[in-house]
Amino acid sequence: MSQPHSPLRQGVVQEGNGLRFTLFSKNATRVELCLFDSPHATQEARRIELQRTMEGLWTLHLPAIAPGCIYAYRVHGPYDPPQGHRFNPNKILLDPYARKIIRLPSERDTLRGEQRDNPAPFAMDETDSAHCAPLGVFEENGFDWQDDAPPRIPWESTLIYEAHVKGITQLRMDIPEEQRGRYLGLASPPIIDHLKSLGVTAVELLPIFQSLSEERLIQDQLTNYWGYNTLGFFVPESSYASVGGDPVQEFKSMTLALHRAGIEVILDVVYNHTAEGNEVGPTLSFRGVDNRSYYLLHPQAPNLYENYSGCGNTLKANSPQVRTFILDNLRYWVEEMHVDGFRFDLATTLARNHAQVEFQGSLLEEIQNDPILSQVKLIAEPWDLGPDGYQLGRYPKGWSQWNDRYRDHVRQFWRGDKNKIAEFATHISGSAPLFQRARTGPRAGINFVAAHDGFSLADLTAYSHKRNEANGENNADGNDHNFSWNCGVEGPTDDANILDLRSRQQRNLLATLLLSKGIPMIQCGDEWGHSQQGNNNAYCQDNEINWRRWDWTPEQQRQVDWVRRLSKIRRAINAITVNRFYLPPHEINPDGEPEAAWFSSFGERMTGADWNNPSIKSMGVLINPSPLVKGSSDTKITLLVNAGIHPALFTTPRNVENFPSQWREIANSFMPDRDPRQVAFPIRLEAHSLIVLET
Repeated sequence: MSQPHSPLRQGVVQEGNGLRFTLFSKNATRVELCLFDSPHATQEARRIELQRTMEGLWTLHLPAIAPGCIYAYRVHGPYDPPQGHRFNPNKILLDPYARKIIRLPSERDTLRGEQRDNPAPFAMDETDSAHCAPLGVFEENGFDWQDDAPPRIPWESTLIYEAHVKGITQLRMDIPEEQRGRYLGLASPPIIDHLKSLGVTAVELLPIFQSLSEERLIQDQLTNYWGYNTLGFFVPESSYASVGGDPVQEFKSMTLALHRAGIEVILDVVYNHTAEGNEVGPTLSFRGVDNRSYYLLHPQAPNLYENYSGCGNTLKANSPQVRTFILDNLRYWVEEMHVDGFRFDLATTLARNHAQVEFQGSLLEEIQNDPILSQVKLIAEPWDLGPDGYQLGRYPKGWSQWNDRYRDHVRQFWRGDKNKIAEFATHISGSAPLFQRARTGPRAGINFVAAHDGFSLADLTAYSHKRNEANGENNADGNDHNFSWNCGVEGPTDDANILDLRSRQQRNLLATLLLSKGIPMIQCGDEWGHSQQGNNNAYCQDNEINWRRWDWTPEQQRQVDWVRRLSKIRRAINAITVNRFYLPPHEINPDGEPEAAWFSSFGERMTGADWNNPSIKSMGVLINPSPLVKGSSDTKITLLVNAGIHPALFTTPRNVENFPSQWREIANSFMPDRDPRQVAFPIRLEAHSLIVLET
């Protein structure tokens, strides 16, 4: 056995003529490396003790051992749940730093560290799990990245497309069958061509770390389709690789192909909890390695887990070891896997110390200040389920945040709710009241009208109530406050007028998204109206509820063409994309014009009384070229919106500086196929519609 080695990298690394294994466990009394002859072995072939070196680290150098070794650990220490310790050497444990998992766990009952049926509390389960526990394997992962370089798309030019690796291509028939639902399918020419046609600059992938389905789902013959239940944080999901293919190699190939197309890869990452669940869940890795160091435990009852994730446990994100683990993991995905950014699920947990949330000195601040991680896109889901968990607008400078208030208020406006016109204007202007304090500008807000979590855009216009019975929870799961409107009939209908209204409402929402300041995010399938059959929590549906169909009807093609048109308009309007909030109405730009001038259908500038008038559901805004963009065109844009049930006649604004008399209509949600045409005020705007004008 070699002498202690410093500094130590956790996990397995090649060193000299062998491999070095290093595991953190502050509270363990003994750690054994277990080597297996094959993934089918029911018992380890060798056990070798590690040496304890620096604080909390255990290490071992094995000479003359080659890559390809299959390994796991047994960790000894006190089994004392009332004190937070759950060491159980009968349980084989996956290395938290494993780069590849060669065997996934089975026999959940055998994997439990505690007996379930023993009337004595906290009785350790002594059943050996060597035959069914997850196993890691160390392999060399050489890959020819060729001339790959990160696209580094500026935030101001970013259009995000949220997608699921399997769902986006599972039913795409012009992709080779062996690539459908796989990493390689996502990077296939048909998908890349579609993304480019929409103006997409980044794909945000639902979790691709190796995950597990919860026991309840398995019993109900369901699966955790979304993947928010991580087992291996350094391991790409194996089911997204082709049959017999290597997940690491194919993920890298996907990333390389997307980069060559100028498209960034953003990963949805889950550091708020792990797949080990609550105190009766399986002992797979962290729980058995050092439960007290890795998890937030109840202060008065350490046998219980704090559950700020809603998934049974919460990682102790601001402890030194978990900080190190998360930072190492993020850097791995940037440096080794070439990803371009991260969306952090329930990100507030990363600034939490039990009931307290504190950003200063938090892991979130450390991520943003890291020389590697600060160069990629950082997006927070700015809440969790704990006290004071909702933190939208309060994140440190440099973080962008999912803006659910934008989502809700834009939905409410187009639904026709009263007293929403001021909030609507605020959000399409960049949500300044939320993000001014962050000193980051409108790019701090990730705008969306639909995402994986909730109704699809089509269902937002077809269902007033969720339909989640397929999830096996008697329709009790999922949000009941969706601000949706079925347009007159609940669910499917053959009524042509209702179908036309639903399509128009979808166009209104998509156009609003693409013409708002801030960073737009479109959910895969919303551009053509994919329906989840009213399921607004389809996390466990690995079927056509989530798989996107690409055999579009003429109406669906019409919707896709609309998104392409609006995306092109967005790219041409520098005043929208520049990272600055519109100047207040009482301030003017150097050319003597307001950046954004708001007016009523009667041609008058909007006043305080107008903004507070519950009956006003239509207005217009003139957007002048930004003085901050050198060499920009002098194109002016006017957006007219009408969320009311009656047409609105817009007369020429009388007190808006330098308002042009001639305009060109370039988009009309009531007549989306109409070619651009010259128009002049007065302009009739149909109910539930919008028009975009340029001059």
